[in-house]
Amino acid sequence: MFYQAGGCCEGTQPQCFEKGGFYPRMNDAMIGLAEGFEFWIDRDLFEYWKYSHFTLDVLDGFGPGGFSLETPLGKTFKVHYRLFTEEELQDLEPVIRSE
Repeated sequence: MFYQAGGCCEGTQPQCFEKGGFYPRMNDAMIGLAEGFEFWIDRDLFEYWKYSHFTLDVLDGFGPGGFSLETPLGKTFKVHYRLFTEEELQDLEPVIRSE
């Protein structure tokens, strides 16, 4: 699973965890799948970015301090985003929230 936190430090980049290795907080948002894996966003960050389309990128480099699965591979994740068009906003699927 991927998780994008809204905090500082390691929370500023998307992180990758084995399913069950990290649990979203209550009311965090699962916005979709990245290569078949759930992509979760911090509940407060979702409110800020809920009108945005995310693209997940993989880059060479050292990411969030060793917490994320890609770190030993010398990789890091980066999110690119843009605002949804009016047409895209009409076709959005419901967001799943954690309990």
